[in-house]
Amino acid sequence: MADNGEVTVVGVGARIDGNLVSAGSLRIDGQVKGQVNADGDVALSPQSQVEADIRAQNVSVAGRFKGNIAVKGKAHLARGGRVDGNITSKTLVIEEGGIFHGQSIMDGTAPGSSSPGQAGSQAQPANQPQKPTTEKTEQVKVP
Repeated sequence: MADNGEVTVVGVGARIDGNLVSAGSLRIDGQVKGQVNADGDVALSPQSQVEADIRAQNVSVAGRFKGNIAVKGKAHLARGGRVDGNITSKTLVIEEGGIFHGQSIMDGTAPGSSSPGQAGSQAQPANQPQKPTTEKTEQVKVP
């Protein structure tokens, strides 16, 4: 988690609807619905239930997550975790037993640096015809 040791915890019995902002790292054990922005890392414990868009340095999902994840570093899907949504990260790790249903965009640039329609797109030379792009949704289940 955070280098400085500062971690905000959303406890097991807590339920948050709205925007959750943390200047450091964040651990979610309860329920969150809305937006999650952290300057540090975000960890979703096995009992967590999150329906939100997450922006952070790194994220680890061991619970249930629905929404989009945009991190500058690593997105980690732990055993027993489930992600229904898109992940934009530099690195993606899916452990055996993790479920990912969505699209992964592995990009070394910071989240939000390109417009949503250009995320994951590659530049075409000017003399080449533009190929139509199609989005593909994949479900990955590792037994």
